[in-house]
Amino acid sequence: MEWHFERVAGPFAFTEGPVWDGEAVLFSDIPNNRIMRYDPQTGGCDEYRTGTSRANGLVLHPAGNLFACETEGRRIARYDPGGETFVVADTFEGNRLNSPNDIVVDGRERLWFTDPRYAADRSDMELDHESVFRLHPQADGTWSVVRMTFDTTRPNGLIVTPDMKTLYVAQSEYGEDKKRELRAYPILENDTLGEYSVLHNFYPHRGIDGMTLDLEWNIVATAGWEKSGPGPMIYVFAPSGRVLETHPMPVSPTNCTFGDADLQSLYVTASDGSLFRARTHRRGLA
Repeated sequence: MEWHFERVAGPFAFTEGPVWDGEAVLFSDIPNNRIMRYDPQTGGCDEYRTGTSRANGLVLHPAGNLFACETEGRRIARYDPGGETFVVADTFEGNRLNSPNDIVVDGRERLWFTDPRYAADRSDMELDHESVFRLHPQADGTWSVVRMTFDTTRPNGLIVTPDMKTLYVAQSEYGEDKKRELRAYPILENDTLGEYSVLHNFYPHRGIDGMTLDLEWNIVATAGWEKSGPGPMIYVFAPSGRVLETHPMPVSPTNCTFGDADLQSLYVTASDGSLFRARTHRRGLA
């Protein structure tokens, strides 16, 4: 089945981090420091939240709170319905985070996030690594920060499988001889990560930015660009890494999520600031 992508909102500045809230799509308009809300019932797209410190990745926690990777704020923030913002994590071992990028929640309601630095200016970095971290909720309402990867540079999108046995990470460092891989890390019985396997190598072209899972746990990923290779694309990978499908995009995609009542529409944010939608033969996880 061919997927036809229709622009349903924008273009704004640079959009990212889409998440389906059960009725609408929330997504980040990064340079404008705001989160937008697209309602497919009305076709309207309005400001949902402002003053977000260039928020990138978003995730809805089972408790109902929206969590964001504030790239400029260099922190994970929780946005409460009343308008308050709470800092969940902004340091690791006394040093400021780099620039949190993407975030997911696992079956134990823990938050996993990537912390790369993509900006050209790296002079104010306090950490000497760019890692995947996990946040554990504590009884007093705070969160403890645990470093999970020790071999990543510029980690971007990530997924934890529903059975919490695999962590997928987009290793996306640009430049000559840099790694642009879809990695699968086994989550071990002691809750650490084992040695990763490379499911797909995109080098020398643009690798994965964001990704999600369909109902069969296949990886639906945004990758590619106009500058090289096969171009902007939505890839569907089997858990083994086999490419099941590719669907061309009109512009470079940044992230994606399934939505609509049947979870069979794929919503895709893009580098031109748009939100696209395509009806698919696949269904996302509830």
